[in-house]
Amino acid sequence: MSARFTHQVALVTGGGSGIGRATALAFAREDATVVVAGRNAGSLARTVELIEGEGGRADAVPADVSSSEDVARLVQTTVERHGGLHIAFNNAGVAETGPLADIDEAAWDRQLAVNLTGVFLCMKHEIAHMRANGGGVIVNTASNQGTHMRSPFLGAYAASKAAVSVLTRAAAKEYIGDGIRINAISPGPIETPMSLRPGETEADRAERLKTALPIGRAGTLDEAAAAVLWLASPESGFTVGHDLVLDGGASA
Repeated sequence: MSARFTHQVALVTGGGSGIGRATALAFAREDATVVVAGRNAGSLARTVELIEGEGGRADAVPADVSSSEDVARLVQTTVERHGGLHIAFNNAGVAETGPLADIDEAAWDRQLAVNLTGVFLCMKHEIAHMRANGGGVIVNTASNQGTHMRSPFLGAYAASKAAVSVLTRAAAKEYIGDGIRINAISPGPIETPMSLRPGETEADRAERLKTALPIGRAGTLDEAAAAVLWLASPESGFTVGHDLVLDGGASA
């Protein structure tokens, strides 16, 4: 076991599944104390169970990132229970597809509330703590759908994720002087349910991506987690305001 994150407390939103769960496990394997947050208490508990089953340290705090009150409580609870907050991976997100003119206002509002406002609120409360306590590291999840490329039927999602990329870079410039290093990842298709088209199986997806992506496959959860851990580690100490694209060459 590596120990890049010994004595570090890492907060992972959207930690109940997918990239969030894989990254939480990866942080714990490198000796961080991990707090996972999200709206599904059962999924969070499963992540904690998996981490503890490997001998790691983990905690779950149910929270809705679109609620400032919830996020403030999340950060406060993390600090009170574990003595600090050194790393934050703001990963919670939702995606709803459809032609732009056919998306109802509620679906538009949901995607902005979670994907964009959620990242803003997390950074707002995380930065407040980190600035008063010697700094820290923040990694946000954007997407290759946004500033890097656009696809039909993902307009609302892409708009929200492009804004995350811009917000990340703006915040990075504002707070690096306070010792807070902020970056983002922009995944393309990763081996999660979010990358499946309606009615598509994993086998169908694998066949589609053989020709749809230059690399010929979906990214693995371990590959996504490794990118987050690199951005969170001292190894990337000179990397500030970067949006790291993980999409197998789709937007190259």
